[in-house]
Amino acid sequence: MDDLIDLMIDNESPSDISDRIKDMLYAKSAEKVEAERPNVSAGLFGDEADEVDEVEPQEEESNEDD
Repeated sequence: MDDLIDLMIDNESPSDISDRIKDMLYAKSAEKVEAERPNVSAGLFGDEADEVDEVEPQEEESNEDD
């Protein structure tokens, strides 16, 4: 999140800022999909799903080299 703020402060191009926001949203949605995957597969195939605790949001690691 700090790198997003830095992009805004440094007056980077709007497309760079937009791309970073999209990357962050994609990563967050991917976490949620992975957390629900066992439940969905259990529902489809009739297996019992392992109890999965709610995934706590973690600080995102930047995949860009600045």
